[in-house]
Amino acid sequence: MEKEKTIVINGSEFVFSDGETILEVAKRNGIDIPTLCYLKGASPTGSCRICVVEVEGARNLVASCAAPAAPNMVVRTESPRVVKARRMNLELLLSSGHHNCLAQDLDMDSWSDFQLQAMEPEEHRELCPAYGDCRLQELAIEYQVKGNLFPPAETHYPIENVNPFFVRDFSRCILCGRCVQACNEIQVNNAISHGYRGSESKIVAKGDLALKDSDCVFCGQCVQACPVGALYPRDQVPDFFSPIEVKKVRTTCSYCGVGCQLYLHVADNRVVRVTGVEDVGPNYGRLCVKGRFAYDFLEHPDRLKTPLIRENDTFREATWDEALDLVARRLNEIKEESGPDSIGVFTSARLTNEENYLAQKMTRAAIGTNNVDHCARL
Repeated sequence: MEKEKTIVINGSEFVFSDGETILEVAKRNGIDIPTLCYLKGASPTGSCRICVVEVEGARNLVASCAAPAAPNMVVRTESPRVVKARRMNLELLLSSGHHNCLAQDLDMDSWSDFQLQAMEPEEHRELCPAYGDCRLQELAIEYQVKGNLFPPAETHYPIENVNPFFVRDFSRCILCGRCVQACNEIQVNNAISHGYRGSESKIVAKGDLALKDSDCVFCGQCVQACPVGALYPRDQVPDFFSPIEVKKVRTTCSYCGVGCQLYLHVADNRVVRVTGVEDVGPNYGRLCVKGRFAYDFLEHPDRLKTPLIRENDTFREATWDEALDLVARRLNEIKEESGPDSIGVFTSARLTNEENYLAQKMTRAAIGTNNVDHCARL
């Protein structure tokens, strides 16, 4: 019988399997190693250097997301050398663009005072749209990084907001590559990649076109993967709510029969954003353009809120009882005159799955026909 392979992390011994990285072994055993570029399900790149750890015998710090665990390896995840390197990398990332978040306010004498201030969203509401939901900000606060050690880098590219779904703010992009991996390895759309070099580096679509003119299908997986404020839904901009005000409600997407699991981000009794539920099938965080962005009909001013009955060439408002009685009477009349197969029922992807199920059950059991369809091709 083959002897179990073990690795020592922060003084504790853990068993690992072939192919597991240091990061995976640590996470599985409840040891937190911070990451920025790492994306579960995609090939590790080690580009952000935030997940570096100290390995005994190694000359340099090692990116734990890409380094495979080895027998008898001794790892330290929070040594002074590791913390110093992470702080320096965070300083560089904060100076890489326009990161005007509360992480820049660390001039206060008391760290406790700053942390309490960070919980007050009003003061920073007008700043970054990823306020309170930014991984770079979280790490800057955790490692007490000011972000003013280096002069901020010049912004080379303007904001791209010419599509109806989300905004690309290149001034906030830290080139972590998570959006590229989400597009190419998770969704396999292959619509974006890394472009140019050095200070001119940029995430580009084919031919460096705007997304609306590219191969992008606007699934928004890149938006969900972005750890900063470089990609954000357009509808989030004018009606921004802080994460403190938003609650997440898990539900099932009703646009088709796949059953994708999603979160409705609800604030002030309104859906302000939709994200996929990760680590849960069948979609594991993936969504299509409809599931992620087509929810504006919920608050649309033209949405009917009262039944309407046609009289001559006009509609008048009616009560639900009056409308239901009319529909039931007319369906029974048509069924008696022409038979149940003279009736067809169309349901909608804008209903819930439960409502669509009841509609088909009524069609088959009450009316007596199989002429029922669901249009998921809206």
